[in-house]
Amino acid sequence: KEPSSKILLKGDLIFKNVNFTYPETGIQALKQINIHIKQGERVLVMGKTGSGKSTLLQLILRYYNTELGGIFIGDTNIANTDLFNYRNQIGYVPQDSFLFSDTIAANISFGQEGVTQQAIEWAANAAAIDTEITQFPAGYQTLVGERGVTLSGGQKQRISLARALVKKPMLLLLDDCLSAVDSSTEQKIATHFTTHLKGVTQILVSHRVHAHLDFDRVIILENGEIIEMGSPTSLLSLGGVYQKMAQLQRQ
Repeated sequence: KEPSSKILLKGDLIFKNVNFTYPETGIQALKQINIHIKQGERVLVMGKTGSGKSTLLQLILRYYNTELGGIFIGDTNIANTDLFNYRNQIGYVPQDSFLFSDTIAANISFGQEGVTQQAIEWAANAAAIDTEITQFPAGYQTLVGERGVTLSGGQKQRISLARALVKKPMLLLLDDCLSAVDSSTEQKIATHFTTHLKGVTQILVSHRVHAHLDFDRVIILENGEIIEMGSPTSLLSLGGVYQKMAQLQRQ
Protein backbone atom coordinates (compact mmCIF):
# COMPACT_ATOMS: atom_id res chain seq x y z
CA LYS A 1 0.00 0.00 0.00
CA GLU A 2 1.34 3.41 -0.97
CA PRO A 3 2.21 5.65 2.02
CA SER A 4 0.01 8.72 2.12
CA SER A 5 2.39 11.39 3.44
CA LYS A 6 3.21 14.15 1.00
CA ILE A 7 6.36 16.25 1.15
CA LEU A 8 7.81 19.15 -0.73
CA LEU A 9 11.26 18.42 -2.09
CA LYS A 10 13.13 20.78 0.18
CA GLY A 11 16.27 19.81 1.99
CA ASP A 12 19.47 17.90 1.36
CA LEU A 13 19.48 14.62 -0.56
CA ILE A 14 21.16 11.97 1.58
CA PHE A 15 22.18 8.39 0.83
CA LYS A 16 22.77 6.44 4.04
CA ASN A 17 24.56 3.10 3.67
CA VAL A 18 22.64 2.28 0.48
CA ASN A 19 23.05 -1.17 -1.01
CA PHE A 20 21.11 -2.48 -3.97
CA THR A 21 20.96 -5.79 -5.82
CA TYR A 22 18.77 -6.19 -8.91
CA PRO A 23 16.14 -8.80 -7.98
CA GLU A 24 15.88 -10.06 -11.57
CA THR A 25 19.57 -10.88 -11.99
CA GLY A 26 21.06 -11.00 -8.51
CA ILE A 27 23.72 -8.50 -9.61
CA GLN A 28 24.77 -6.14 -6.83
CA ALA A 29 24.77 -2.69 -8.43
CA LEU A 30 25.54 -0.43 -5.44
CA LYS A 31 27.55 -1.09 -2.29
CA GLN A 32 27.64 1.04 0.84
CA ILE A 33 26.80 4.34 -0.85
CA ASN A 34 27.00 7.34 1.47
CA ILE A 35 26.44 10.73 -0.15
CA HIS A 36 25.22 14.03 1.28
CA ILE A 37 24.13 16.42 -1.49
CA LYS A 38 23.15 19.86 -0.28
CA GLN A 39 20.02 21.44 -1.71
CA GLY A 40 20.95 23.39 -4.84
CA GLU A 41 24.21 21.53 -5.42
CA ARG A 42 25.24 20.49 -8.92
CA VAL A 43 26.72 17.00 -9.01
CA LEU A 44 28.38 15.06 -11.84
CA VAL A 45 28.36 11.25 -11.55
CA MET A 46 30.85 9.41 -13.76
CA GLY A 47 32.12 5.88 -14.22
CA LYS A 48 32.44 3.05 -16.70
CA THR A 49 29.42 1.20 -18.12
CA GLY A 50 27.93 -0.96 -15.38
CA SER A 51 29.46 1.06 -12.55
CA GLY A 52 26.05 1.90 -11.03
CA LYS A 53 25.48 5.43 -12.33
CA SER A 54 21.98 4.95 -13.74
CA THR A 55 21.01 2.72 -10.80
CA LEU A 56 21.70 5.67 -8.52
CA LEU A 57 19.09 7.72 -10.40
CA GLN A 58 16.62 4.82 -10.52
CA LEU A 59 16.72 4.56 -6.74
CA ILE A 60 16.14 8.29 -6.36
CA LEU A 61 13.15 7.96 -8.71
CA ARG A 62 11.89 4.97 -6.66
CA TYR A 63 11.85 2.61 -9.61
CA TYR A 64 13.27 0.26 -7.00
CA ASN A 65 13.52 0.38 -3.23
CA THR A 66 16.87 0.18 -1.51
CA GLU A 67 17.94 -3.25 -0.30
CA LEU A 68 19.73 -1.88 2.76
CA GLY A 69 20.05 1.70 3.96
CA GLY A 70 17.83 4.59 2.94
CA ILE A 71 17.57 7.70 0.79
CA PHE A 72 16.34 10.86 2.49
CA ILE A 73 15.28 14.35 1.52
CA GLY A 74 15.77 16.38 4.64
CA ASP A 75 14.57 14.11 7.44
CA THR A 76 12.07 12.19 5.28
CA ASN A 77 12.80 8.75 3.86
CA ILE A 78 11.62 8.87 0.24
CA ALA A 79 10.14 5.39 0.68
CA ASN A 80 7.50 6.99 2.94
CA THR A 81 6.26 9.54 0.40
CA ASP A 82 3.30 9.53 -1.94
CA LEU A 83 4.82 8.26 -5.19
CA PHE A 84 2.81 10.47 -7.58
CA ASN A 85 3.41 13.60 -5.52
CA TYR A 86 7.08 12.75 -5.11
CA ARG A 87 7.83 12.10 -8.79
CA ASN A 88 5.82 15.14 -9.85
CA GLN A 89 8.47 17.32 -8.21
CA ILE A 90 11.34 15.66 -10.09
CA GLY A 91 12.54 16.57 -13.57
CA TYR A 92 14.04 13.47 -15.20
CA VAL A 93 15.63 13.15 -18.63
CA PRO A 94 16.57 9.53 -19.54
CA GLN A 95 19.27 8.41 -21.95
CA ASP A 96 16.75 7.54 -24.66
CA SER A 97 14.29 10.37 -25.07
CA PHE A 98 10.79 9.28 -26.08
CA LEU A 99 8.76 11.76 -28.10
CA PHE A 100 5.15 11.18 -29.14
CA SER A 101 3.55 11.65 -32.53
CA ASP A 102 2.16 15.05 -31.57
CA THR A 103 3.12 18.71 -31.65
CA ILE A 104 6.35 19.97 -30.15
CA ALA A 105 4.34 22.01 -27.64
CA ALA A 106 2.38 18.92 -26.55
CA ASN A 107 5.61 16.94 -26.17
CA ILE A 108 7.10 19.60 -23.91
CA SER A 109 3.98 19.92 -21.75
CA PHE A 110 3.31 16.16 -21.66
CA GLY A 111 2.02 14.97 -18.29
CA GLN A 112 1.43 18.46 -16.93
CA GLU A 113 -1.96 20.13 -16.63
CA GLY A 114 -2.54 23.80 -17.34
CA VAL A 115 0.86 24.52 -18.86
CA THR A 116 0.81 27.90 -20.62
CA GLN A 117 2.45 28.67 -23.94
CA GLN A 118 4.69 31.12 -22.09
CA ALA A 119 5.91 28.32 -19.79
CA ILE A 120 6.54 26.03 -22.78
CA GLU A 121 8.60 28.70 -24.51
CA TRP A 122 10.52 29.44 -21.29
CA ALA A 123 11.44 25.76 -20.96
CA ALA A 124 12.44 25.55 -24.65
CA ASN A 125 14.66 28.59 -24.21
CA ALA A 126 16.22 27.01 -21.12
CA ALA A 127 16.98 23.88 -23.14
CA ALA A 128 18.44 25.95 -26.02
CA ILE A 129 15.92 24.58 -28.54
CA ASP A 130 13.59 27.59 -28.93
CA THR A 131 15.39 29.15 -31.91
CA GLU A 132 15.23 25.93 -33.91
CA ILE A 133 11.54 25.41 -33.05
CA THR A 134 10.58 28.89 -34.23
CA GLN A 135 12.36 28.26 -37.54
CA PHE A 136 9.95 25.41 -38.34
CA PRO A 137 7.01 26.64 -40.51
CA ALA A 138 4.46 25.69 -37.83
CA GLY A 139 6.68 26.61 -34.87
CA TYR A 140 5.57 24.98 -31.64
CA GLN A 141 2.65 23.36 -33.47
CA THR A 142 5.01 21.37 -35.69
CA LEU A 143 4.10 17.69 -35.67
CA VAL A 144 6.91 15.28 -34.91
CA GLY A 145 6.91 11.62 -35.90
CA GLU A 146 6.68 8.76 -33.40
CA ARG A 147 9.83 8.75 -31.22
CA GLY A 148 10.76 12.07 -32.84
CA VAL A 149 11.95 10.56 -36.13
CA THR A 150 11.70 13.94 -37.87
CA LEU A 151 14.18 15.54 -35.45
CA SER A 152 17.93 15.20 -34.94
CA GLY A 153 19.32 13.43 -31.88
CA GLY A 154 20.33 16.71 -30.27
CA GLN A 155 16.90 18.24 -30.89
CA LYS A 156 15.14 15.26 -29.31
CA GLN A 157 17.39 15.47 -26.25
CA ARG A 158 16.71 19.18 -25.79
CA ILE A 159 12.93 18.82 -26.21
CA SER A 160 13.05 16.11 -23.53
CA LEU A 161 15.10 18.47 -21.36
CA ALA A 162 12.48 21.18 -21.90
CA ARG A 163 9.79 18.69 -20.80
CA ALA A 164 11.65 18.18 -17.52
CA LEU A 165 12.26 21.90 -16.97
CA VAL A 166 8.66 23.00 -17.62
CA LYS A 167 7.72 21.25 -14.35
CA LYS A 168 9.94 23.75 -12.46
CA PRO A 169 11.37 20.83 -10.47
CA MET A 170 13.27 21.07 -7.21
CA LEU A 171 15.35 18.04 -8.23
CA LEU A 172 16.69 17.61 -11.78
CA LEU A 173 18.09 14.21 -12.84
CA LEU A 174 19.90 13.97 -16.18
CA ASP A 175 20.97 10.52 -17.36
CA ASP A 176 23.64 11.06 -20.02
CA CYS A 177 21.11 13.14 -21.96
CA LEU A 178 23.48 15.72 -23.49
CA SER A 179 25.57 13.30 -25.54
CA ALA A 180 24.28 14.67 -28.89
CA VAL A 181 24.54 18.34 -27.89
CA ASP A 182 27.39 20.35 -29.40
CA SER A 183 29.74 22.56 -27.38
CA SER A 184 28.10 25.88 -28.30
CA THR A 185 24.62 24.63 -27.37
CA GLU A 186 25.92 23.11 -24.14
CA GLN A 187 27.30 26.53 -23.22
CA LYS A 188 23.85 28.11 -23.71
CA ILE A 189 22.24 25.45 -21.52
CA ALA A 190 24.91 25.95 -18.86
CA THR A 191 24.27 29.70 -18.79
CA HIS A 192 20.57 29.15 -18.21
CA PHE A 193 21.17 26.54 -15.51
CA THR A 194 23.46 28.94 -13.65
CA THR A 195 21.03 31.84 -13.91
CA HIS A 196 17.61 30.24 -13.48
CA LEU A 197 18.05 26.97 -11.60
CA LYS A 198 19.40 28.33 -8.33
CA GLY A 199 18.19 26.20 -5.45
CA VAL A 200 17.47 23.25 -7.77
CA THR A 201 19.52 20.16 -6.94
CA GLN A 202 21.00 18.86 -10.19
CA ILE A 203 22.53 15.42 -10.78
CA LEU A 204 24.04 14.62 -14.16
CA VAL A 205 25.18 11.12 -15.05
CA SER A 206 27.69 11.19 -17.90
CA HIS A 207 30.56 9.35 -19.55
CA ARG A 208 32.45 12.57 -20.17
CA VAL A 209 33.59 15.77 -18.51
CA HIS A 210 31.40 18.67 -19.65
CA ALA A 211 33.54 21.69 -20.43
CA HIS A 212 30.80 24.31 -19.97
CA LEU A 213 28.80 22.91 -17.06
CA ASP A 214 29.97 23.89 -13.59
CA PHE A 215 29.70 21.29 -10.83
CA ASP A 216 30.08 21.61 -7.09
CA ARG A 217 31.00 17.97 -6.77
CA VAL A 218 32.08 14.99 -8.86
CA ILE A 219 31.39 11.38 -7.85
CA ILE A 220 33.26 8.54 -9.55
CA LEU A 221 31.72 5.07 -9.32
CA GLU A 222 33.39 1.75 -10.05
CA ASN A 223 31.74 -1.65 -9.58
CA GLY A 224 28.99 -0.05 -7.52
CA GLU A 225 31.31 1.72 -5.10
CA ILE A 226 32.43 5.35 -4.75
CA ILE A 227 36.14 5.50 -5.50
CA GLU A 228 36.49 9.30 -5.75
CA MET A 229 34.33 12.18 -4.54
CA GLY A 230 35.07 15.89 -4.24
CA SER A 231 35.14 19.18 -6.09
CA PRO A 232 36.43 19.10 -9.69
CA THR A 233 39.48 21.11 -8.63
CA SER A 234 40.36 18.80 -5.77
CA LEU A 235 39.97 15.69 -7.93
CA LEU A 236 42.12 17.17 -10.69
CA SER A 237 44.92 17.74 -8.16
CA LEU A 238 44.43 14.22 -6.75
CA GLY A 239 45.80 12.63 -9.90
CA GLY A 240 43.29 9.79 -9.94
CA VAL A 241 40.54 8.53 -12.25
CA TYR A 242 38.84 11.90 -12.77
CA GLN A 243 42.10 13.58 -13.76
CA LYS A 244 42.83 10.82 -16.29
CA MET A 245 39.31 11.15 -17.76
CA ALA A 246 39.73 14.90 -18.11
CA GLN A 247 43.16 14.56 -19.75
CA LEU A 248 41.96 11.92 -22.22
CA GLN A 249 39.05 14.12 -23.23
CA ARG A 250 41.28 17.16 -23.78
CA GLN A 251 43.56 15.05 -25.99
